[in-house]
Amino acid sequence: MPVVDISASAEEFDADPYAFYERMRAAGPVHRIVLNAGDPEPSWMIVGHEEGRRALNHPALSKDWRTSGNFADAQISAVSSNMLESDPPHHTRLRRLVSREFTARRMEGMRARIQQIADELLDAMATGPERAGDLIETLAFPLPMTVICELLGVPDLDRARFRHWSNEIVSPTSVEANGAANREMGTYLVELIGAKSKDPGEDLLSALIRASDEDGDSLSSDEVIGMAFLLLIAGHETTVNLISNGVRALLAHPEQLAALRGDFDGLLDGAIEEMLRYDGPVQHTTYRYAREPLDLGGTVIPAGATVFVSLGGADRDPARFEDPGAFDIGRAPQGHLAFGHGIHFCIGAPLARMEGRIAIRSLLERFPDLAEDRAAGPPAWLPGTLMHGVSRLPVRW
Repeated sequence: MPVVDISASAEEFDADPYAFYERMRAAGPVHRIVLNAGDPEPSWMIVGHEEGRRALNHPALSKDWRTSGNFADAQISAVSSNMLESDPPHHTRLRRLVSREFTARRMEGMRARIQQIADELLDAMATGPERAGDLIETLAFPLPMTVICELLGVPDLDRARFRHWSNEIVSPTSVEANGAANREMGTYLVELIGAKSKDPGEDLLSALIRASDEDGDSLSSDEVIGMAFLLLIAGHETTVNLISNGVRALLAHPEQLAALRGDFDGLLDGAIEEMLRYDGPVQHTTYRYAREPLDLGGTVIPAGATVFVSLGGADRDPARFEDPGAFDIGRAPQGHLAFGHGIHFCIGAPLARMEGRIAIRSLLERFPDLAEDRAAGPPAWLPGTLMHGVSRLPVRW
């Protein structure tokens, strides 16, 4: 099978990964790829919706890199002790303990506070002298960051430092910078959890430290660190892209924007789902490892292979969605894979959806003349293949 070298066209892929997925899917749902220059060998990427859905919940594909045999000399840090990097039964245990605290009731109880944060950020935008700026800086970044930090009880975390760590972890500029960000954030979390253990509060992080089930099982200190790491990064970075990608899609499709403005109550929920399908925050999953040969879409992936599921590719599959390249907030996009599928389905999906609805509705209601500021220059695309979005979004209001 030919190898698709995405790393050789990194800038083109950052700007429009969907053109790559379309060409790949035309040749089949499963491909050998090179994602990053310097990869020791090609990986496998699944771009078909049905094949991707199967792979996301297939027991032959492991998420635990420690048991893959590919990293014999790697050092294991506490930040890896999380649900995303584990398999059943360990994953089942972690998910059960965390789910007891990450409840729909707790999330719903945050609605008024999320609205308050959004209103305060929009107030600041409204009083700015320029009536123009970067929507990432003014809304898309500070809203989810404030929400997840308050939810976890992270005190006075320096935003510039956190944003640097987060960006390097999900969109690394180099291997060295990625490693440094992981180490520095891990050190910070060790100190934070030590302080929380001595002086707990009513926040989610304190609840995770106390969490136990009927049998008395509880999270170890490393597992609390791993879960805090996962929730801080995933609970912030993905929602930044949901908000910014959603606004970009609306501004690029004025007829859809006008329809939404005319019927928020009837169209907003579906619009958020279409934003997730059309240009979701996460382009592909993190690593999976084939425990045994696996037949997907007529292609056999060999045992030991590294496998990615292209969520963005699957959600533009014409076999699942009619006219998938069209942005249509009136469609029924049920079945999209933006939050994954199966046992690793995103535990924070209800919170992300709530933040997206509040942020986008509040923004559009407050600023009826919102528009892209094309004079500020072209988009600055996030580097790397994991996330698709922009690092700055100049707008006028």
